[in-house]
Amino acid sequence: MHILVSNDDGILAPGLALLADVCQSVGQVTVVAPDREQSGTSHSLTMHRPLRPARRPDGSFQVDGTPTDCVLLALGELLAERPSFVFSGVNHGPNMGEDVLYSGTVAAAMEGVTLGVPSVAISFAGPASDLTTLLSYRDLLTDLVRRITRVEAFPAAALLNINLPPCGAAAVKGVKVTSLGSRYFKESLTRMKDPWGREIFWIGGGSIHWTGGAESDHHAVAHDYISITPLHMDLTNYDLLETVRGWSLEG
Repeated sequence: MHILVSNDDGILAPGLALLADVCQSVGQVTVVAPDREQSGTSHSLTMHRPLRPARRPDGSFQVDGTPTDCVLLALGELLAERPSFVFSGVNHGPNMGEDVLYSGTVAAAMEGVTLGVPSVAISFAGPASDLTTLLSYRDLLTDLVRRITRVEAFPAAALLNINLPPCGAAAVKGVKVTSLGSRYFKESLTRMKDPWGREIFWIGGGSIHWTGGAESDHHAVAHDYISITPLHMDLTNYDLLETVRGWSLEG
């Protein structure tokens, strides 16, 4: 089995090293990841300049582009054989609810699915500085990766979004299959002035508010469960199809 591993935190991220090491327990691993942090880049592509993948001494590739670029390059040019799975992560921070629309980690997995390879995005819902807790998940992740890759007839269109709770492996109560919750930021824009007195804004910070029922990803993680959310690429709102047809918009 051949597994492609990528991320959005960059080639030197501890979470990437952890995931690559875990995936080596089930097969051959090739790492293709951005050369720097690409958090929040979503499913963006680099289209206005060339990409320069560089082979590192350990055999991995670093790419001066986005997570989507990395997976596209890997499957299109860099890998000698098509991988059985794409694993993305382990992200330093959660990717739940609307986060999946912004996340480079999830986007790398989405690109794998777009190209016909089943894919898994994994995130740690604790602070990026808490490496001790992140690394405590090694054995749990190894077991989870083995279970996932042993599923018979795993659908090529399958995308699993996994979030590890911040409590650490020893306190995890189990695994739950969940739906996406919802979150919004409050006071996430900071108004400032640059050294020349011009108005500027920072996006980030503030407080996060979560909603979602007992089956949501946020609820599971908040109660010390590993959350696994199946996602798909079809954003069609089927409940509104007939409603919009009734607006007589078709010429």
